[in-house]
Amino acid sequence: MQHLILSATSLAMTSDVVMYAARLVRTMRRSLDLPAGVRVLSILDQVGPLGVTELAQADNCSQPTMSAQVAQLVEGGLVTKQPNPTDARGCVITLTDAGRAELETYRDRISTAVTERLAASKHTPEDLATTVAILRELVETEPPARPEPSA
Repeated sequence: MQHLILSATSLAMTSDVVMYAARLVRTMRRSLDLPAGVRVLSILDQVGPLGVTELAQADNCSQPTMSAQVAQLVEGGLVTKQPNPTDARGCVITLTDAGRAELETYRDRISTAVTERLAASKHTPEDLATTVAILRELVETEPPARPEPSA
């Protein structure tokens, strides 16, 4: 495995990767007027059925906020809420076929918007492929274990 020793400039650019990726997501959400529930649908699509507490943790929001989002999604038929078979106090939230279709519609809209922005730029399909490969690797690669502090 090749190790990369980063200069101060490179370290600043790695911070920029995270910042601009987050800004792109926010820009798409705002410009396409995407509802907050899209994040919940996306989490369920990626991870599978979860309880409200786990969904709130995954979305970095409070449990009451997540409960309100889930209630709206249940009302819209995009998710189901069933009793948790292993914890009578909780419930399990599952993405429905309608929710999956709605998520695909949102993703198509995002893809179209990003494609239009890329078409107006000087970037090549190879640039895009490289960007996707790097971001995928950053998301999917487990960070190296940190050494335990000595007592």
